[in-house]
Amino acid sequence: MNEQANRRPVIARIRRGRVKADRADEYEVYNYEVGIKPLIEKALGVQALRHDGAGESEFVTISYWESVSAMARFAGSDPAAVHHLPRDAEFLIELPKAVQIREIRHSHGRTGLVLTPGPMEQAGP
Repeated sequence: MNEQANRRPVIARIRRGRVKADRADEYEVYNYEVGIKPLIEKALGVQALRHDGAGESEFVTISYWESVSAMARFAGSDPAAVHHLPRDAEFLIELPKAVQIREIRHSHGRTGLVLTPGPMEQAGP
């Protein structure tokens, strides 16, 4: 069995960003390719959330880690520091100044399961 499957996430790292509505689909693809794919290789799990509002869309990436030190091995010595993607200044309405680090106190049910393909995983025509 996969060693990573035996570890339990106890830390969540939450990154947020807002983009203008007319660039949201483009940013979603970019964020997945450049930001989320590397997380998939290192974190215990990753969730990508999107909320489309009036004139803008908010993207939230939550990565799950077994410890702060494991997160720091990926994010650097200060895991709470923001690591902007190379094109974030082009896409984001405002560059985030921080990420949130939260201890997971309870998790119930099927959290984190991919039940339907997301936009990056849907089959072609």
